[in-house]
Amino acid sequence: MANWRRITGLAGLAVGAAVAVGAGAVLAAERVAIGRIRLQPDPEADEPLGQLHGQDLTVLADDGVPLHTEIDGPDDAPVTIIFCHGYGLSQDVWHYQRRDLAPAGRLVFWDQRGHGRSGSYDPSRATIGQLGADLYAVLMAVAPRETPVVLVGHSMGGMTIMALARQHPELFGAKVRGAALISTAAWAVDPTAWLPGPLRPIVRPAAPPVLRGASRGRPAAFVERGRQAGGDLAFLAARYIAFGDAAVSPALVDFLERIVRATPVAVVADFYAALLDHDERAALDILGRVPVTVITGERDRLVSLSQAEELAAAIPGAELVRVPGAGHVVLLERPEAVNAAIAALLARSAEDTAPPGRSA
Repeated sequence: MANWRRITGLAGLAVGAAVAVGAGAVLAAERVAIGRIRLQPDPEADEPLGQLHGQDLTVLADDGVPLHTEIDGPDDAPVTIIFCHGYGLSQDVWHYQRRDLAPAGRLVFWDQRGHGRSGSYDPSRATIGQLGADLYAVLMAVAPRETPVVLVGHSMGGMTIMALARQHPELFGAKVRGAALISTAAWAVDPTAWLPGPLRPIVRPAAPPVLRGASRGRPAAFVERGRQAGGDLAFLAARYIAFGDAAVSPALVDFLERIVRATPVAVVADFYAALLDHDERAALDILGRVPVTVITGERDRLVSLSQAEELAAAIPGAELVRVPGAGHVVLLERPEAVNAAIAALLARSAEDTAPPGRSA
């Protein structure tokens, strides 16, 4: 028996060594591949990503959470455009919109609660409905009286706009004159959609308790240290999950990965559950009172093309813009297409006198 244990023990060591060698080989290959990617010319290498900022304003949410807001442009601009970022991101992700859409009007960017430079919150308030209430506070602070507003939301930011429509239908057609919904859905959102099909039913229910356990106390500190280390795997994960084109600029991948890494794991855990519970279909007819453009990357691995098509079809009069080859963060990957769609929406909203569902 002792000899057998010794043999099986040696066999286990041999297998473990083989696995370790194999894993090491894979990691080495990934490093070589990433090294080659970074050696290629990068047209965005000198872009001042995340360095553009506007006039600071702190808006207090209805529960007192400070929401970091920045404003670009004059107070007397013909329209105020409010940008709502997505899950795990910050307002910095709107870099190319801030840079290129300045002539379009007064631009307002804000960080969702717990994200970016906004304040912390009671975890019970980590809901899409609360984000809609936060957007209402921002809108009232930056666009008082009769100032017309167009809303632009990416992913969870689009859901935030839907929640606002459900909570304050009186704004749509009166104050809110249009909305762009980017890489988003009104229901059936699955943060594990990028995983292989057989793994999703396993990971989906397991992720919330695992994330919650890793987001508080000593485990959180350990997880955060690991996240801050970043590295090649983080680069590959960000490129695969967020972008559609494997030849995307490494500078953009690094930029996005830094934004995600800066979001506390507790916030990631709290709003993961919010995404699973999300259902704002009751808001879609209200959105149809104003011009709406739904924008989607055709290679989005988080919100599928079919979900975007369903969303556009469910909003009366909505237009659908498909961006070939782009992934979930299409606003960074194909900013020229997104900016053109937003500019076209602004023109439609300025000309519109009686949107579908509203009498003149």
